[in-house]
Amino acid sequence: MRIIRDYQFVNPSDRGATAVIGNFDGVHLGHQYVIDIARQKAAELGAPLGVMTFEPHPREYFAPKAAPFRLMNADTRAHRLEKLGIQTLFELSFNDTLSALTPEEFARDVIVEGLGLTHVFVGADFHFGKDRAGTPKILETLGKELSFGVTVAPLMSDDVGEVSSTAIRTALTEGRPRDAARMLGHWHRIDGEVIRGDQRGRDLGYPTANMSIAGLHPPKFGVYVVEVEILTGPHQGVYGGAASMGTRPMFGENLPNIESFIFDFKGDIYGEQLSVALIDYLRPEEVFDGLDALIAQMDADCARARDILSQLPSRP
Repeated sequence: MRIIRDYQFVNPSDRGATAVIGNFDGVHLGHQYVIDIARQKAAELGAPLGVMTFEPHPREYFAPKAAPFRLMNADTRAHRLEKLGIQTLFELSFNDTLSALTPEEFARDVIVEGLGLTHVFVGADFHFGKDRAGTPKILETLGKELSFGVTVAPLMSDDVGEVSSTAIRTALTEGRPRDAARMLGHWHRIDGEVIRGDQRGRDLGYPTANMSIAGLHPPKFGVYVVEVEILTGPHQGVYGGAASMGTRPMFGENLPNIESFIFDFKGDIYGEQLSVALIDYLRPEEVFDGLDALIAQMDADCARARDILSQLPSRP
């Protein structure tokens, strides 16, 4: 998958694509639905299948001090889009220049003159341009004027309600990772590098792989059943495990992170890249009377996690 970040400098060979436009936070089933529609049109036109998104997320750009809300970082999003068959990712830098474009300027300068897109696809709730003044209806009008095709896809719903990044964040905040997975079409994953911690887990007989969750929407703190995929290094593979998400109140106040105990694994993975999938929420964080009580609870958590993992019919 090719990644293009500047719409003003595009190779002629990268022009002529179809593209779905949006933020794609989570790359959930609603996003995948629009991508599938675009895939069919791209095949009809004989055009490359692309996605246009923005980095940083516009919400981060306009409110940099707001609480973290993203379901995935840019690298994880790109990896997921590549798995869906996206050939070109237009990951445009969201900056003062781009944010100041009117809807008309965005259509002319970015879609037509910059990227040379032949057809664009958006959701029914899409807004674009300065002050979010552009709507799908306006985009359709501009497409006719500037000679590019526009398809507006309806929003997707399931039995519970609308499939959206907001609904997924709510499910994770409430400790419902399976509901989040239902809307995502895959387990919610936290990706990152294994960093050195205080190594208390090793002393307790539960060595953990520690990862930062900085910049991401924090799921409900507590203990989870997880699936850990080691992406780099000599130990690459998929393993079951149990993880603690939060501030580790047993040992004072700490920066939130995720610490994963990987079942039946021995090896040094410091500095390697991991992808930790949240399968089930077991319990909240607790402060125990002593280390013996903590270890006993960890034993119980891991036994329950193994049982849950053994009963999974499939792993999205």
